[in-house]
Order: sequence, then structure tokens, then C-alpha cells
Amino acid sequence: MTTESVTDPIDPASIDPAQERLRRWRLVLGGDAADGTGCALSGRDAAMDGALAALYNKGDKGQAGRERSAGLGASAPSVARWLGDIRTYFPSSVVQVMQRDAIDRLGLSTLLLEPEMLEAVEADVHLVGTLLSLNKAMPETTKETARAVVRKVVQDLEKRLATRTRATLTGALDRSARVNRPRHHDIDWNRTIAANLKHYLPEYGTVVPERLIGYGRASQSVKKEVILCIDQSGSMAASVVYASVFGAVLASMRSISTRLVVFDTAVVDLTDQLDDPVDVLFGTQLGGGTDINRALAYCQSQITRPAETVVVLISDLYEGGIRNEMLKRVAAMKTSGVQFVTLLALSDEGAPAYDREHAAALAGLGAPAFACTPDLFPEVMAAAIEKRPLPIPDR
Repeated sequence: MTTESVTDPIDPASIDPAQERLRRWRLVLGGDAADGTGCALSGRDAAMDGALAALYNKGDKGQAGRERSAGLGASAPSVARWLGDIRTYFPSSVVQVMQRDAIDRLGLSTLLLEPEMLEAVEADVHLVGTLLSLNKAMPETTKETARAVVRKVVQDLEKRLATRTRATLTGALDRSARVNRPRHHDIDWNRTIAANLKHYLPEYGTVVPERLIGYGRASQSVKKEVILCIDQSGSMAASVVYASVFGAVLASMRSISTRLVVFDTAVVDLTDQLDDPVDVLFGTQLGGGTDINRALAYCQSQITRPAETVVVLISDLYEGGIRNEMLKRVAAMKTSGVQFVTLLALSDEGAPAYDREHAAALAGLGAPAFACTPDLFPEVMAAAIEKRPLPIPDR
């Protein structure tokens, strides 16, 4: 863990490089007698080391050879103080990692059910996932605070993703709707001239267009239908958050009819809540089993224009339902003209553990499965809309 941003400003010329190196190693190693640094910490460094030790020092042996537990315990006041400390000493990105580690390593999830604890944390996608998993256990006194935390994260994501997504998909929709025999008033003269420059007649100072390019008469109507089919098993928490935000962005575009479906062993259609992704998120229930076949059967029943439909399955592909039926449904949709996209994850973390056999089977059907970052998702959707090869990242 870096300490670049957490110490008071010091004149670089006054720093002894060797001593600074020992100081950094001391912070990394945690002060065990065997760390070999011989470096003592004081002031802000000592306080920062204490915050790290409370979470990560689990190697010291106590009585009867037992490992000493981390220093936060299960006390809400001590955790609240610790949260304040780490926000003082570390940048936001590091704080988010430490919070996540505290939840995973020390089992502090239940403390998030207290409003005052929620107000102290640094909100991010992973915290939202944890809150959603606790939704059913959350007391009413905490729910409003939790919704406020989730809404802040969602709004930040929309600011980051919405403009580029709309611009990318609008361009893809325009290109996919282009026709080569348009009516006169539907001709796109700029593209037509560019495509026919080789037919320029200098003696007449004009271009003779042999190929007209334009748009159909229904350019303002729904051009494409998108179905987002999201696995809500516990490992897919970040993907559920991002997919809900993208679902709301797509639903705001008049030319795209968007449906959002979440599933475990049951299937829930949350399309009517797409105007508010926070409602969508609190309509999910992270955890439980997985029945991809049932989810795809529902999505298949909602398709009315196969050639103009994109189905996006977001799942780690651990199927608890009928495997062969799942693959038959994907094959049938592909044959009918549906553009089928399989994402193992929609997050910044890359591919999770996933069922490689199912991934290989889907690839054999022309629906390769891959992990996708939120920044790449608009390009993936644009390619699917235009029916061109997907921009699959290198693995």
C-alpha cells in the first residue's frame, strides 16, 4: 500500500533516502520484531500505522498459541473512529479498499445496518453491493440512509457514463439505420457526396451520385430493442450496480426500447422501475441460486423483432438449471437474428471465477463470453447494434 499521499508535506531535499526507504518498509511490514527495519514511528506515521494494524495485523501469537485478532472488534464506536482515521490518513481510493477488506476480513457487514456507520463510510460500487445484500435485514431507521448512500454512488456513475454512452449509441443507431435507396427527402447529402467523390466530373463541376445514402422514414421511432438479463447471485454485485445504471441510461433514449430482467432461481422484470436505478437496485436480491435457462426463456418470450433485438446476458455462467436447454435457447435466438452478448462481468475488476465449459459452448454458438469494463460497454453495445464483431478485450 502506498504512503505517497498520507504524510505531511516535507521538503524533499531534507529527506534521507535510506531512512525514508526504511520508514516505508516499516509501514508495509507492520512492525513485527522480524521485519528487520529497526525503524520507530512517531506522530502521524504512528497513527497511520495503528489504523493499518487494526485491520491487517493478524500474525502475532497470543496466549496458547492463538492468533491475535485484528483490533477493531465488533464495537460500532471503535469502527466509527477507525473509519474517521483512515479517511484522515489515506486518499479515497485507498479508503475504499480498506473498507472492503474490513468487511471481508472482520465480518463488519452488520455494523452497516446502523445509520451513523453508513454516514461515516466512503461510498463506492462495492459498498453498494454490500448494502444490497443486507437489504432484507436492514431496519427501517437505516433504509433511508442506505438509499442516500446508494443514490450518491449511482449519480456519480451516471455523470461518468451517461454522456459517452448516449453519444456512442446514437451514432451506432444512425449507422445501423442507413439505407442505400432513400426517398429524396431522406437523403444524407454529406455522406452521399463523400461516398461518390470518385464520380466527380470536373468539366461540369459536379458529382454524379451512383449510390445514395440516407435514413429511413421512421428515424425517430424505436430502432432497437435491448434486453439486459442480469444474474443477481452474490458474486455479481458490482455488475448488478453498473448494469442498473446503464439500463437507466438506455431507457432514456427514445430510439431504444430497454427491458431489464434480474434472476437467481426466480426471474424478476424490473423494466417499470428503470427511470430510477436506485429503485432497480433495491428491487434486486443478491445471493441465492442461478437458473439461466429460466431467465433466458422469459427474455425469449419478450422478443417481438428478433432482427432488431440485442440480448445481453451478464452472468458467471454457473448454471443451476438445465444446461442443454439454456444453450438451445441461445442458439434459437441467434438463428432468429437476435444479437446475443455474454458478459462474465460488467465491472472494473475483470473476469470473476466462471464456468469455462459453458463459456466455451457459448463461444461455439457465436456468442463469446468475456468480462467487460463499464468504459468499454458502450462500444460493445454499439457493435451489437451495428451487427459487427464485438470489441473483445485481450485476456
